[in-house]
Amino acid sequence: MTPGQPQPKLQLTHTPDYRETYANSVQVRVSLWDFFLMFGTVNQTAPDAVTISNFQGVYLSPPQAKALSNLLQQNLKQYESAFGEIRLEAQSSGEVIQ
Repeated sequence: MTPGQPQPKLQLTHTPDYRETYANSVQVRVSLWDFFLMFGTVNQTAPDAVTISNFQGVYLSPPQAKALSNLLQQNLKQYESAFGEIRLEAQSSGEVIQ
């Protein structure tokens, strides 16, 4: 888009297979061409056993991954200014960190 051009109208739609769900695990794989984000849920089935059930994988181009990173950083700053700092607790050895 060049300066002075009006912003195009944005229309959001959902495909028939659209869904929303909760994820507390995100695994990231990186290659020369893309970033792959695999979303899932973590379930600790015993003190020494953790199961991760992956349900969705999403490929992003490097520019889209950087745009997502910037967007998340901006929104995390806003969240923390409204609700306080998000503290990441240290994990003891042997636990899966996602």
